[in-house]
Amino acid sequence: MPAFITFGRILFAVIFIASGASKFLDLGVAADAISNKVLPTLPAAVLPYTAQLEQLAGMELKQIMAIATAALELIGGIAIALNFGARFFALVMVLFVMAATFYFHDFWNLAGADAKAQMIHALKNLSLIGGLFMIAGIGKGPRLDAYGEG
Repeated sequence: MPAFITFGRILFAVIFIASGASKFLDLGVAADAISNKVLPTLPAAVLPYTAQLEQLAGMELKQIMAIATAALELIGGIAIALNFGARFFALVMVLFVMAATFYFHDFWNLAGADAKAQMIHALKNLSLIGGLFMIAGIGKGPRLDAYGEG
C-alpha cells in the first residue's frame, strides 16, 4: 500500500510542477492574466505597499506575482512529489488552489458555454483540494519496519 501512496502522490504533483514550469517559461502570459484578474481586486489600503514592493524589486507587481506563483507551484509540487514537507506544502497549495479558483474560474459571473467550462475547471480544482487534504492527512504515511510491515 505505501508504494501506491507514493506513486499517487508523485502523479498528483505533476499538475503543479508542469503548471509552475510553464509559467516560468512564459512569465508574460502569467503576468497578464494576474494583471487582468487579481490586481483590479486589490484593496486601496494595500496599494502603497505594492508600490514600495515594485520599487524595491525593480519590476511591476504583476511580474512579481507571476514569479511567486510559478515558484509556489513548482516548489510545492516538487516537495509533495518527494514527500519533503508534504503536509505543509499540501496545506499551502490548498490556499493557492482556492485563490486560483476564485480569481480565474469564476463561473458564477459568466453565462453559457463559458460558465460551463469554468465550472468544470472549478470542480477540477475542488478535486485537487480534496487530494491535497488527503496528502496533508496522510503526511509521510505509515512507518514501516525492515520487513515492510507497520
